[in-house]
Amino acid sequence: MRSVSVRRALTDAPADRVVEAMRDAMRAAYGIEDIDLLLIDYRLAVLLPLTEGAGVTRPGDPAWRCFDHQSEVFADTVLYLPVTVRGERIGVLRCRPAPAAAEDRAELGELATALGHELQSAAVGTDRYTMAARTRRLTLAAEMQWELLPGRSRIRPSFGLAGQLEPSYAVHGDSFDWAEDDGRLSLSVLNGMGEGMTAALLTSLATYALRNARRAGLALADQAALADQAVFAQHAGEWHVSALLLELDLGTGELTAVDAGSPRMILLRDGVARAHPFDQQFPLGMFESTDYHPEKLQLRRGDRLVILSDGVTGAASYGDAPLQRFLRRIGPMAPLEAVRSLIGDLRTHLGDADLQDDAVVVVLDFDG
Repeated sequence: MRSVSVRRALTDAPADRVVEAMRDAMRAAYGIEDIDLLLIDYRLAVLLPLTEGAGVTRPGDPAWRCFDHQSEVFADTVLYLPVTVRGERIGVLRCRPAPAAAEDRAELGELATALGHELQSAAVGTDRYTMAARTRRLTLAAEMQWELLPGRSRIRPSFGLAGQLEPSYAVHGDSFDWAEDDGRLSLSVLNGMGEGMTAALLTSLATYALRNARRAGLALADQAALADQAVFAQHAGEWHVSALLLELDLGTGELTAVDAGSPRMILLRDGVARAHPFDQQFPLGMFESTDYHPEKLQLRRGDRLVILSDGVTGAASYGDAPLQRFLRRIGPMAPLEAVRSLIGDLRTHLGDADLQDDAVVVVLDFDG
C-alpha cells in the first residue's frame, strides 16, 4: 500500500518537520501537490495554518465542518480530514487536489490519524506545533496550567470527556485532570486560591499530589488527604485549593466523589438537568489534617455530567432555569461541541471580553 511509505516518512521525520515530510511523501505516493495542517487554537475559536495564511474563523467553512463533525469534507477539489487521536482534536489536514478514488481518500483519513499520533510524539521534542496553535502569547501562569492538562477531549467506547479553560491565554488557578486505568476513569476539577502565579502554583502542587496518590493506588478519599497535607505543608493554611474529585467505574457506572469546596456539578438525565450537590468538605490545604469521606452516585447509560466553576456561573449570571434550558439544548452535542457552545455563549454574553475570574467547563458522558 502507498500509505506505508507515508507512514515511514512520518516516523522518520525530525520532530519539527513532520508535516513537511508527510507532504513530500504524499506528493510521491498520491500525487497530492500540497497539504497543510490547521491547528485548533487555545480558545477553540480559530483553525491556524501551520505554514502560512490566515486563520479560519467562519463557522460554515469546510475546515470547520470537518472539525465539528469529525468527518472528511470535500470542497472545490480540496479534501479536509480530521486530525484526532483518541478523541483529542488536534486540527484538520487540508489536501489539494483531492484524489478522486474513495479508496485513496479512506487511506488519507487513516494517515491523518497517524499524523495526529506523530504530532503528539513530536511535541516533546519541539515547540513548533505548540507555538503555531497560539494567536497571542500566554501568561506564565497560563503556560504552566496548560502544560498540566492531560488533553482537552477524550472519546472511548464507554465515555466521552472534554474540558476547557477560560480566559485561555491568561488563566490563573482553574484546571482539570483525568486518567483512565483498568476500567476506571479518574477526574478532578480544581481551583487554586488567589490570582496569577500564586493560584497557578497552588493548582500545580495539588494536581501533582493527587497524581502521586492516584498512581500509588490510594483510594479517592486518601488521595484528597495526601493532597491536603501537601498543600498545608507548603502554606500552613494561608492558601488552599477547592477541588471536586471523581472516580467512575466504567463497567457499573458507580461514581465515587469527594467534594472539597468544589465547582458546581449538574446531572443531565432523560432530558432533565438538575444540580447534584455533594456534602461540601474543607478545601485542600485549609487545615493540618482533614478526614475526607467519599460519596456515591449511580450513573445510567446516557447520563451527562457538566461541571462549572463559579467563573462561569458568576460571569454569565445564570439563573437555574436559563442554565438548565441551555444545558438541555446542548444535550445532543458531543462533549467538545457542548463545551465550545457553552463557552461561546459565555463570550457572547461578555461581548468577547476576557473573564475577570477563571472559568472551567468539563463535560462527561457515560455511555456504559
